[in-house]
Amino acid sequence: MAANDALLSPDALPSRHGYLLAAVVLVASLALVAIYATGAGTRERELAQARLAGEAEQVVARLRQQLLTYELITRGGVSLFATVQAPSPQQWRHYTDGLELDRRFPAMLGLCYAESLSPAALQELQLKRRAAGLGLFRVDPPGARAQYGPVVMLEPRTIGNINTIGFDMLHEPARAAAMLAARDSGAARITAPLQLVQAGAGRGLVIYAPVYRAGIVPSNPSARAAALAGWVCAPFRLDSFVLQAVADAPGTPRLRIVDIGEGGETLVYPADAGLFPDGDIAGVSHSVEEQVYGRRWRLDFQQTRSNGGSALLGTQGTIVLGMLASFLLFAVALSLARTQSRAQQIAARMSESYRRSELRFRSAMRFSAIGKALLDRDGRVVDANLALADILRASPEELMGRVFQSLFSGTGDAAEERSRAATGSVYRVTRELRRDDGELRHVLLTYAQVPGEVGQDVASLAQVEDITDRVRAEAQVNALNRTLEARVALRTRELTRANEELESFAYTISHDLRAPLRAIDGFTRVLGERYAGAFDEAGRGYLARVRAATARMGELIDALLKMSRVSRGELRREPLDLSAMASDIIADLRQDEPRRQVDVEIEPGLQASGDSALVRNLLNNLLGNAWKFTRDRERGQVALRRIDIAGETWFEVADNGVGFDEAYAGKLFRPFQRLHAQDEFVGEGIGLASVKRIIERHGGSIAAEGRVGEGARFRFTLPDETAVG
Repeated sequence: MAANDALLSPDALPSRHGYLLAAVVLVASLALVAIYATGAGTRERELAQARLAGEAEQVVARLRQQLLTYELITRGGVSLFATVQAPSPQQWRHYTDGLELDRRFPAMLGLCYAESLSPAALQELQLKRRAAGLGLFRVDPPGARAQYGPVVMLEPRTIGNINTIGFDMLHEPARAAAMLAARDSGAARITAPLQLVQAGAGRGLVIYAPVYRAGIVPSNPSARAAALAGWVCAPFRLDSFVLQAVADAPGTPRLRIVDIGEGGETLVYPADAGLFPDGDIAGVSHSVEEQVYGRRWRLDFQQTRSNGGSALLGTQGTIVLGMLASFLLFAVALSLARTQSRAQQIAARMSESYRRSELRFRSAMRFSAIGKALLDRDGRVVDANLALADILRASPEELMGRVFQSLFSGTGDAAEERSRAATGSVYRVTRELRRDDGELRHVLLTYAQVPGEVGQDVASLAQVEDITDRVRAEAQVNALNRTLEARVALRTRELTRANEELESFAYTISHDLRAPLRAIDGFTRVLGERYAGAFDEAGRGYLARVRAATARMGELIDALLKMSRVSRGELRREPLDLSAMASDIIADLRQDEPRRQVDVEIEPGLQASGDSALVRNLLNNLLGNAWKFTRDRERGQVALRRIDIAGETWFEVADNGVGFDEAYAGKLFRPFQRLHAQDEFVGEGIGLASVKRIIERHGGSIAAEGRVGEGARFRFTLPDETAVG
C-alpha cells in the first residue's frame, strides 16, 4: 500500500511521465528506422553503381587525354626531323626545354630519339661523333646484330638519362615489338609494361613514333621499313602517370589496368596485385576496355562501401543509432532537473576561489623582488610594493596617488599612450630615473592590463626593473663590436692588396720574365747557327744546355701560371659522372699510346658534385700520372674505385707503377717538388699540387700511399655542397 502511495504522489508522477515519454520516443524512432532501412540499401547500391560508372568514364577520359598529349609531344619531335634533316643535340635540347617536361609532365622521364642503324651505319655514326668531339659512342648491350636501334639523343640531361645514351632498344623484345609495329603502321605505338632503363625509375611504358626520311610516310609497310630513319620515344613511369588522372584521396575508386595481349593478360597498374583483390567486395565494381596505341587495355574499377551515410550502415546500424538517440534524450531530461542545484554549488565555490586568488595576488606583488605598482584608469598609483619603493627611494605611502609616469624622465607622448592602449595586453618601454643624489639609472617599464569587474579601482599592473648594469654592458659590447668590425675591414683590405700583388706577380711572370728568356734563347740559337765553327764540341754542348735550360724555365713559368688559374675563378657545382669522365680520359691516353698494355678498372656509377672543368683536370692529372709511372711494367694496372672509410665516401686512383718512398710523401703536393729525375719521367712537378688545390677548393681531402716498386694509391673526397656549407 505504501508503494502504491509513492507511485501516486505528486513528485512521482512527472518522473513516470518522463520515462513513458522516453519509451514512446524510443519505439517511434525504431519504427521509422526499420521502415527506412527496408529499401534504402538497394537504392544506395544502384546509385553507387551509377556514380562509379560516371567516375570511371572521367578517369578513362583523363588517361586518354594524357596519352594523347604524350603522342603530340612525340609527334612534335617527328615534325622537328621533318623540318631539319638531322637535328643537332642542341636543337633537340632546345625543343625539349620548351616543353618543360619536369614541371608539366612529371611522369615522363624524357624525350629520346633512337636511330635505325645497320652495322655499317652504326660504325659511320661512331666515327662522326668521335670526329665532332662527342666522345666514344658505345652500344649497350654490345655484340653484332643485323639491325640496331640505339638511343642517340635523350633530354633532359639527368644522370639517369645520360647513362641511357647508347642503349639498343631493338635488342629487348617488348620494346622491339612496339618499335616495329610503329614502323609498319606509320602511327604511334606503345609497349607492354616493362622495366625502364633509368636507374630507380621502376616499371613504365614507352610511346614510339616513327621517323621517315624526307618527312613523308610511305604508302605500304615494305616501303615504310625501307624509308625508316628512327623513332621518337617518350618513356614514362606508370605510377606517376596514373596518379595524374586518379586523385589519391579517401573515397576514390580503386583502379586496375590490365594489358590484354596475345600471350595473355599482363598487369599494368598497380605494381602490387594485392592492392586490387579479385574476390567479393563490400561495394560495387565496373570495367571498361580501351584500344591504346596498338594495345588493348581493360580498366577495372572498385568502389568499397563507405562507412559514412545512414543507408550504407544497414538495418542493425540504423537501429543502434536510434536507440542511442532515445537514451540520449532520456539522459537530457534527467540532467535538467539537477542543473540548478549544481549551478548554485559551483557559484559558491567560485566566489571562495576568487577571494583566495585575490589574496595570493596581493601577497605575491607585495613581497616580489621586482618593483611593482597597481594603477587606476588615470595612471595613478593605487598600491606599490617594497621593491619599487627601494628603487624610487621613497616609502609606499608616499607613492600613493601620484601619477606613475611623472616618477621617470623621458615620459612618452600621446602617441605612445595610444600605442600602449591599443596593444591591450603587455607593453614594454625603457625610461630614465634620476635619483635625489643625482645618480642616473635606466629602468624597464612593463605595463599589463588587469582584468576585473567594471568600475573597480585597479586597471593595470606596472613592473619596474633596474637595467642600468645591463645597458652599460650592452654599450661595452657594441663598442667592442665596432672595434672588431674595423679590424675585419682592415684585414679585408690587406687581403685584397695581397691578392692584387699576386695578380701583379703572375702578370710579371707571364710577360716580363718571358722577354729575357726569349732573348737568351734567340741569341744562343744565333750563336749556334752562325758561329758554330768558332766553338769546339764542348762549347756547342754548353750552348745546347743553355737553350734547354731556357725552355725548361719557360715550362716552369707556364706551370706556375696554371697553378695560379686553379686557385682563381668561380666554382660552379653540378652533378658529375666520374666513371664516364675517367673513361674519356683513359680513351685519350690509349689513343696517344696505342701499343701500351694497361689493364684499366673503372667502377661504374661513380657520382659526385663539383666543378666539371676542375674535376676533369683533377682526374686527368691522377690518371695521367698512373698511366705514366706504369710505363716500365710489362702490363700496367690502373684503377678508379669508391671506398668507405669511417662512414665517409672516398675515391681512390691506384696503379702498380714505380711507386714512391712514403718518407717523402709530404713533398708530393708541393709545387715543383719531384721524386723522380726529369730524364726518367718528364713533368714540371705541378700536377699533384694542382690536384690538392682543386680538392681543397671543393672542401675535400687527399692522401697518398705508396711503396717503391709496388705502385701508389691516391685517395680523395669531393663533399656535396650542403656538406661543405
